[in-house]
Amino acid sequence: MRFRIVKDKEFYRQVLSIMLPVALQQAINMGVNMMDTVMVGSLGEAALSASSLANQYYQFFNIFCMGIIGGASVLASQYWGAGEKEKVRETFNLALKLTLCVCVFFALLTWFFPRQIMAIYTSEEAVIEQGANYLSITAFIFVIHGTSFVAALLMRAVGKPRLGLAVSVVSFFVNIIANYIFIFGKFGAPRMEIAGAALGTLIARTFEFAITFIYIFAIDQSLGLRPRHLKKLPSASFFKNYFRLGAPVLVSDSLLGLGGNLVSIVMGHMGSAVVAANAICMVIDRLCTVVIQGISNASGIIIGNTIGCGRKEKAIEQGETFYLLSMGFGLIAAALVLIVGPLTVSIYALTEETVILTHEMMDAYAFIIFFQCIQSVMTKGVLRGGGDTKFLMAADILFMWLISIPLGAAGGLVLGWPAWFVTICLRIDYVIKSVWCIARLVSGKWIHEVEGLKETGKREAELTIEKMGIGKDGGRTEK
Repeated sequence: MRFRIVKDKEFYRQVLSIMLPVALQQAINMGVNMMDTVMVGSLGEAALSASSLANQYYQFFNIFCMGIIGGASVLASQYWGAGEKEKVRETFNLALKLTLCVCVFFALLTWFFPRQIMAIYTSEEAVIEQGANYLSITAFIFVIHGTSFVAALLMRAVGKPRLGLAVSVVSFFVNIIANYIFIFGKFGAPRMEIAGAALGTLIARTFEFAITFIYIFAIDQSLGLRPRHLKKLPSASFFKNYFRLGAPVLVSDSLLGLGGNLVSIVMGHMGSAVVAANAICMVIDRLCTVVIQGISNASGIIIGNTIGCGRKEKAIEQGETFYLLSMGFGLIAAALVLIVGPLTVSIYALTEETVILTHEMMDAYAFIIFFQCIQSVMTKGVLRGGGDTKFLMAADILFMWLISIPLGAAGGLVLGWPAWFVTICLRIDYVIKSVWCIARLVSGKWIHEVEGLKETGKREAELTIEKMGIGKDGGRTEK
């Protein structure tokens, strides 16, 4: 099977302009998480397990936000490519309203039932107690973080990927300083231990919220989104478009988030040593995949913009190029896990049993991460940018819920398989989807235009591209 490769240098410059800010943002976020893990890990394995499991619950909330972003990005990128700014503003309007509803629900649930939430993930009382303290403060984070998170990520679809990077840089320093002060009780502050980590995150998220919306509402001129645009409800035709292409993304990402939490529940009931080892491996995994997350974001936005301009054949060629890039970076990520992973274990205060478990699970992560990179670019980037959301919903539901979770749960909770093998079983859907997406990619059936794209908008976008000196075939035009 031969894949076409885009040879135009402008295409790769565009990829880098989106990929690098996103990758740096993810690296900073993972750096913060790693520092949290190290600081909390110094308090003991119970505290490390509690914060890890509590954050898995928070990641479940994040998945809902990502579902909203994913659905909205399909529309925003295609509308932006067609030059329809008013439709893009309408997309932001709907996404922020949906996010606010999800945020309030999670905030109330967390405030009233922190112990019950932790009891789902583990049966160890010490871990439940510390995790409940962490979640009690986390309840105040949902609204401010969820809305700013969705807004900043949607700005990528309109050519503003650096906003998220700038916000993350500020958050990085604020979070580390606040964690140091409140976890260990420095500069006259009370020693709050694990609750101090949650308070530090709350302070950092508050800074993120302020910076994000000051920029969007008062500084940015390209999109021109202002508070008045959020007062009216989106039109009926817009709702139809969103739920045709966006609702499957919300459903599939929500079910993926629930599945990811079931993975954490399986690990949580295998003991605190397994949870601690997995928490360390997950940090390394995310650090080693920051570039692929950047490529995934870039592919979705570029593919969406290309389809918005009415250039379907070019979008297919770009999709095939992104597939090859995902394979190359997947190999690099696997190598980094094998090299960097073992070096980080020594910085944690772990028992000998947990050290052995961590090394074994790190090898499993190195195997899985190659396929994780491929399926991430295909499902969260190329195919989603092409609007193929119903196909992706089916793939996500079938492979995770019918294969990965039953197999991993049986192995981890009933058959007593080793943790490293359970880790592979719980993520075997990555392998399946990596192969499954190839046929869909080459078929070209994954391209679905947003209804109602104006031909005038497409022409304006093409004229803009021509002014930049890029021909319809992706090459430079003669001036």
